[in-house]
Amino acid sequence: MSCQQKITPEDIKKINGYWEIEKVTFKEGADKEYKMNENFDYFQIANNKGIRRKVRPQFNGTFLFNDDFENVKVRFKGEQVFLDYTTAYAKWTEELIRLSDDEMVLKNDQNNEYEYKKAGPINLLEDGKKTK
Repeated sequence: MSCQQKITPEDIKKINGYWEIEKVTFKEGADKEYKMNENFDYFQIANNKGIRRKVRPQFNGTFLFNDDFENVKVRFKGEQVFLDYTTAYAKWTEELIRLSDDEMVLKNDQNNEYEYKKAGPINLLEDGKKTK
C-alpha cells in the first residue's frame, strides 16, 4: 500500500481535470493494471465543492458525457483528506491518499487503492500522429 502524503487545502485545485485510472491495489494485495480506459473521471472542484463525472475521450480531442454526475465535497479531518460523494441514489466516501499535478491515489471503504494519472484529450491527426 502507498504512503500517506500531507495534502493541504492549496493542493485541492490539482484535482481539477481529467484522470485516467492506471491501477487498483486490492486490500488482499493483488493489483489490477489498466493499459487503456474507455472512460476517464472528470473533476471540477472549487471551494471544496464540485462534481465528478465519467467522460469518454474521442479521437478528435472532445469528450462524450451524459447528464449523470456525483456531487463532491472535500473534507479535512486531522491529517486526512476525504472526498464525500452524493447522488440521488447513494452516498460514499474515498480517502485522498496522494495528490500531485499528474498523480492521484484514492482509497475506498474496502481499503482498495485506485491510482490515477492526469489525462487530457486524445487528438489524432488525419495522418495518425497524436497531437498534444
